[in-house]
Amino acid sequence: MNTLLSFLVIFSVLVFVHEWGHLYFAQKAGILCREFAIGMGPKLFSFKRDETIYTVRLLPIGGFVRMAGEDPEQVSIKPGYEVGLVLDAQDKVTKIYVNNKSKHPEAQVVQVERIDLERELVIEAFNDEDELMTYQVHERADIIEDEMPNQIAPYDRQFGSKSVGKRSMAIFAGPLMNFVLAFFLFVIVAAIQGLPTPEVAAVAEGSGAEEAGIEQGDVIQSINGEDVSTWRQVTSIIEDHPNSTITVGLERDGQMIQLDANTISVDLGPEQIGQLGVGPVIKQDFGAAILEGFIKPYEVVISIFKTLGTIITGQFSLDYIAGPVGIYNITGEAASLGILTLINFAAMLSMNLGIVNLLPIPAMDGGRLVFLGYEAVRGKPVDPQKEGMIQFVGFAFLMLLMIVVTWNDISKLFM
Repeated sequence: MNTLLSFLVIFSVLVFVHEWGHLYFAQKAGILCREFAIGMGPKLFSFKRDETIYTVRLLPIGGFVRMAGEDPEQVSIKPGYEVGLVLDAQDKVTKIYVNNKSKHPEAQVVQVERIDLERELVIEAFNDEDELMTYQVHERADIIEDEMPNQIAPYDRQFGSKSVGKRSMAIFAGPLMNFVLAFFLFVIVAAIQGLPTPEVAAVAEGSGAEEAGIEQGDVIQSINGEDVSTWRQVTSIIEDHPNSTITVGLERDGQMIQLDANTISVDLGPEQIGQLGVGPVIKQDFGAAILEGFIKPYEVVISIFKTLGTIITGQFSLDYIAGPVGIYNITGEAASLGILTLINFAAMLSMNLGIVNLLPIPAMDGGRLVFLGYEAVRGKPVDPQKEGMIQFVGFAFLMLLMIVVTWNDISKLFM
């Protein structure tokens, strides 16, 4: 139950922050956002606030913001249709009933001759006296079919009407918010847990450090002649020297000494790293915690791209990535280690979500940004049918990849 609760909370927060980024910047650009959804599939519940319907859906595999103009309008009214019109005090149409007109006696039934709900916002129609009338339509009027309202989207409220810059920002904002969230989560963990320093707190029994004579209380000053002032520098150099002899410069009781120590090699996925067998003293420093909020995301990005680089070198393995089942299992392991470990895992997952979404893959935010970049250079957008086909192929590829990764995750449970 703890694992399930932790997984749902982390998933919900990460997706909410990501989609909220899209929503906020889209609304700032003046784009009508019809729906803000957490999850996919059937709706569990929903409510409407201002112009947007907020929904929670059954399947915890993502979310979306449905912007006007990205998909064809759900209701199409053509000349010859009979519709019911409700006017406000300024004689502007606020409701257009497509059917069930008899249930709304306040609606004036007319026969449409010409209708433009995108640019002119006008309806020309014959009234019950067979007179051709011209009706101005309110920019936030609703088209109602089967008692379900759907707000019209004038062209200046549609995604495609905005500049390339505004559209790009609305798309990029999702991953950006994941990076911002990761920054704050890393800062919280570092501020509460503290950060390691080059002072030795413990020496592992039987390790290269113990054999070399390194002791608790020693302060590491240099490795192989390279000065170090942070624990991150210490570990970076040691990890770069697996199965090697390194020279460690130490400060002990106010005196400088040098010791030669042997590292071991540890298999870490696509690479081998060195390990010496020393643990650091942990100290709390809020200024250092803020700096950690910038450094940790950078390290995660480098790690992700190293893993992606194994695809090119042929060293890639499905074990390097995880789908929903794998993430669920890792969440359980992180939760069992405490709330700070869980928060740190959530921060890393947020960074992964942001980076993966920026990859130039159709159906991902990165793929959409590629199309917008192409439009900026070319001066006009890609043909919608061609873009739609490419996006569909990209989506199909992602679904296939998710199935393969999920099967691999499930297989590992029985190994």
